[in-house]
Amino acid sequence: MFGFRLEGKVAIITGAASGIGEAAAKLFVENGAFVVVADIQEELGLKVVASIADPDQRAIYKECDVTVEKQVEETVAFAIEKYGTLDIMYSNAEIMGPRGSILDMDMEKGFDQTLAVNLRGPALCIKHAARAMVEKQVRGSIICTGSVVCVLGGIGPHDYTDSKHGMVGLVRATASELGKNGIRVNCVSPSGVATPIVMSGMSAMGINDASKIEAITCSMANLKGHALKAKHVAETALFFTSDESSIYVSGHNLAIDGGFTVVDNSSAMRSQMLMKQKQ
Repeated sequence: MFGFRLEGKVAIITGAASGIGEAAAKLFVENGAFVVVADIQEELGLKVVASIADPDQRAIYKECDVTVEKQVEETVAFAIEKYGTLDIMYSNAEIMGPRGSILDMDMEKGFDQTLAVNLRGPALCIKHAARAMVEKQVRGSIICTGSVVCVLGGIGPHDYTDSKHGMVGLVRATASELGKNGIRVNCVSPSGVATPIVMSGMSAMGINDASKIEAITCSMANLKGHALKAKHVAETALFFTSDESSIYVSGHNLAIDGGFTVVDNSSAMRSQMLMKQKQ
């Protein structure tokens, strides 16, 4: 029934009730992993677990707000109590703050809240996952979901862009420390995927259709012929968590963007987005 790329490994995936996290949870279980579906959306999280429909209970839901350290610590303890160890932490939970000028930024509801989820959350996930891995002498894999805004300005909200730039620094800093314990830390950075979070952020610009978001992403990619889906990001995460990347693959920020970030497409992308709003 299952593949063997993650056979017997135990993973926590935050933000796993929808979007990229949901796709990763299903793919990891298909490849033999035991997965804790960690999210604040209980109803959706339980639906993800039910959709996997595995008699061996390889997937289980755990409520977790990544901004609350105690909940992150409890989620790690929960995974170990349930499955005996922790091999993988996929810090995927994120929010996208409102678009607007820096001149009008709401520092508490916008900036502070976005950084709490998108930067503090991954820091807490890395901290407590690494603690468990070091204690149990597990040569584990930690992944964070970034974005093309990790390396480009002007294509996302200010607070979201700031948080993702910070995440790359976090990944590199922690990879440099945890390497001595055999723990790898990496980042996967997709361009526009029509997830619920992206859909919510784009709706403020009048873009409410998933196909329009995919069309924008496709039009700006240098690699033609495919629309980026959540499952493609999950497949990249699978590589980072599998033994195939266990030798010397750490500290990377891997763009999943069809070559978008290798040339300066930011002005053209903004033009495309404005055109889609008018349609």
